[in-house]
Amino acid sequence: MTRFDEVRASFWNDDDYGVQPPLTEEMVQDAERLLGISLPASLLTLLRVRNGGGVAERWNVFPTRMPTSWSEDHVPFGDVMGIGRRERITSLLDTPYLVEEWDLPAPIVLLSGDGHYWVALDYRNCGRQGEPSVTWFDVDAESDLVLAPDFESFVEGLTSTDGLDGSVQPI
Repeated sequence: MTRFDEVRASFWNDDDYGVQPPLTEEMVQDAERLLGISLPASLLTLLRVRNGGGVAERWNVFPTRMPTSWSEDHVPFGDVMGIGRRERITSLLDTPYLVEEWDLPAPIVLLSGDGHYWVALDYRNCGRQGEPSVTWFDVDAESDLVLAPDFESFVEGLTSTDGLDGSVQPI
């Protein structure tokens, strides 16, 4: 079993908050058309298990080698936006509005965040049809930090806060 498959098997938590309806191929095509990009196969693999929602505690942070506004040694990844239009649930489809609202660079696709920070697929270097890196965007500090070269590597790097510094700094 690869590391990605290990994480995939226990990636989601039991809460159904933020979950969109089951993902269909038509939903994927509509999202890619709306966003003007190709979504990574590894992201779609996870979204086919469950279309967004909370991430299990054992996979809900990504370690960093440098401090961020969030922590000395990691960034949060507590949920993933799915693809859909469920009322009052933010979705990957809301990316164009949120990018404009928070004055973020493009092209990116937001995966998780609260406005002050985002974890996103970053297509700026690979082009809209390439394999995007995963980047941390700190809106308040007007900075970004590449976390992983692609989504699968990002997922394989996820862990829990056990063993990390864990100090949270105010945003």
